This record gives sequence, C-alpha cells and structure tokens, in this order.
Amino acid sequence: MDLGTVGGIIGGFAAIIISVFWGGGTLDTYIDIPSVFITVVGCFCSVLISYPLKKVFGMVGVLKHAFFTKKEDPAHIIDMLVTFSEKARREGLLALEDDVDEVSDNFLKKGIQLVVDGTDPELVRNLMSTDLNNIEARHMEGINILVFGAAVAPAYGMIGTLIGLIAMLKNIEDKSSLGPNMAVALITTMYGSVMANLIFQPLATKLDGNHRREMIMKEIMIEGTLSIQQGDNPRIVKEKLASYLPPAQREALGGDDRD
Repeated sequence: MDLGTVGGIIGGFAAIIISVFWGGGTLDTYIDIPSVFITVVGCFCSVLISYPLKKVFGMVGVLKHAFFTKKEDPAHIIDMLVTFSEKARREGLLALEDDVDEVSDNFLKKGIQLVVDGTDPELVRNLMSTDLNNIEARHMEGINILVFGAAVAPAYGMIGTLIGLIAMLKNIEDKSSLGPNMAVALITTMYGSVMANLIFQPLATKLDGNHRREMIMKEIMIEGTLSIQQGDNPRIVKEKLASYLPPAQREALGGDDRD
C-alpha cells in the first residue's frame, strides 16, 4: 500500500476537521446533504456525459494503482537484460527460450519470445511500441477523468452556492435567516474545492507519476530486447540502459562490466 497516498488523504481531512474545531465551530455546521448532493452527484453526471460508461466505472480498477503501487526495480530489470545479452552472445538467441518463462513481466516476456522466434528486429520494435502506446492510452484515459473531475467539482460547488444565494435572496425580508442561509450557500464551494484539491487532482498527479515511471521501465525493456537481438556487447547494453536512469539509481546496478 502507498502510505503517502493514504496518509495524505487522511491528513488532509484531519487538517480540515482540526481547523473547524480550532475555530470554535462544530462538524454539524459544515455538513449539508443538499450541498453534498449537488456537488458529488453533479460532478459524477458531468463525468458520465464526457466519458464512456465502461471507462467511468472502470475507474475503481484505475484508482487502486494510486493506493497499491507495484514496485519495480529498474536495476533488477537492467541486470536481467544484461544477463540475457551475455547468454545470447555466448550460446545464441535460442538459448534464451528456457529463460522466457521466468520473466514475470508480460511485456518483456513477449519481447524476448519474439526475439527467440527469430522475428525481424523492425517488427519486434513495432509490436512492442504498439503495446507501449496502448498502455499509455489506457493510463491517460483514467488520469484525464480525474483531471476533468478536478475541473468541474469547483464549478458544481459554485452552482450550489448560486442556488443557495437565490433562495436566500427570495427570502431577504427575513433578516434572521440571512446569515445561516449564506453559510449553507458557501458550503458547496468548500465541498467542490476539497474534492478538486484533496481528491481528484492529487490522485491524478500520483497516477501520472506512476505512469511515467512505468513508461521508462517499458522503454528500457524495448531497448534491451533489441540490443540483445542485435548481439550488442553486454557492457554496452548495460551502459545504454543505465542512461535511462538518474545518477542515484545507476549506482544500484550490480555486477561488473561484462565483455
């Protein structure tokens, strides 16, 4: 579980609740069911209009990646590819067939299998790049839904505020109700802002960061697979793949340079 995501959300709501009590208020003052309805349901309906139903309900699976992130060590992948490169140079590409089943990543497994099967290098690159583009498209659909939600949530908060203000102005002769009605009208603005800035946008940013890291991993796999097929020197393979990593992560690459 990603403790940063969970801790951030819990901490954000805790900060709001503490601020309410610190200011001498009570939670009852900030809970209004009609305001929740217009903000949450209205935002959800806009998302339904903008995106296919299947994609919207598929967000449950997308969001789990913000809370449960699969940690992949790029140094481990690079070391594996360098080992494959060394074996392929020594015994031939067909020798890698025994290692294909041990590869846990389906993307890399497909690439190595294509190489073992003697597929044309250009076709290997095209097939793996097409898979990469499809993965990116799926990721971006989920991220874009969250970004869209972050954009419309404050708008629905403002719509709720306007509805409350109109109702208040219709009863403006009742001076005693102006303050309470104004407070209720402003609650929807707060709800919209919280949804956008504590839920939608942070989750979109987290998923985008995870997406970028995965894309780098997949690019390493493509480049490493093609280098193995071309018979590159394992030392060159290692240096080439290490260039995708920041300096601090390059130090994690194990083993000596191989010839």
